[in-house]
Amino acid sequence: MVSLDQLSSKAVIGQLGLCQGRTSVAKISADQDVHRIRAIKMRNVTYAINLTVDGCCDHTKFKPPDDGEVLEHYTQLLRDFDLLVYGRKTYQLMVPYWPDVAKSQSETKADIEFAQTFMSKKKVVFSRTLELASAEDENTRIVHTNLRDEILKLKQEPGKDILVGGVDIPSQLIQLGLVDEYRFVIMPTIAGEGRRLMEGVNLPEKLQLKLVESKSLKAGCVALRYLKQ
Repeated sequence: MVSLDQLSSKAVIGQLGLCQGRTSVAKISADQDVHRIRAIKMRNVTYAINLTVDGCCDHTKFKPPDDGEVLEHYTQLLRDFDLLVYGRKTYQLMVPYWPDVAKSQSETKADIEFAQTFMSKKKVVFSRTLELASAEDENTRIVHTNLRDEILKLKQEPGKDILVGGVDIPSQLIQLGLVDEYRFVIMPTIAGEGRRLMEGVNLPEKLQLKLVESKSLKAGCVALRYLKQ
């Protein structure tokens, strides 16, 4: 994946290499390309997931605290986004479970607020086999096209940033260099088994992340926010 800065550099080099005898004209044109490229404000893609201390991302191997604080954290997080992206497996874990909770009068306040916030968001689901979204969720669009092309198109559309959940789709997006921010909630648990984040994924190069925010939750969880450098 070529970043905007890399693209800008290539635009400069390309323009300067067209005709060495007209350096000043080429430089003006290159500078205009750089400014034009940098003027494009693309939506960021943020990946959020719960992990154990030893990096397990298999939700069946651990259980978040039931005090509601983790859900409240994610409810606040969801409000910063207007588009959610999932693969089929994660989508079918979320729907129809959360639509049912949203209509319930017997669940906890934290559960209902998360469910209602979740239901209010537009969703894009990548799947080779799923043809139709659940009837419980009218805000979902099923996509069968190329993951990279679709995400690049979504990044250029107006709106708030994009939140990605699950494991398989985010892993591919990380490999493609399309994830800009990471939101991890670390559980005070050592699973000792289960799938690890990025297991079996080969990155073109190691990713260096910058910690920009951390928050300790009452039950011992830690919410971390990293930006891609």
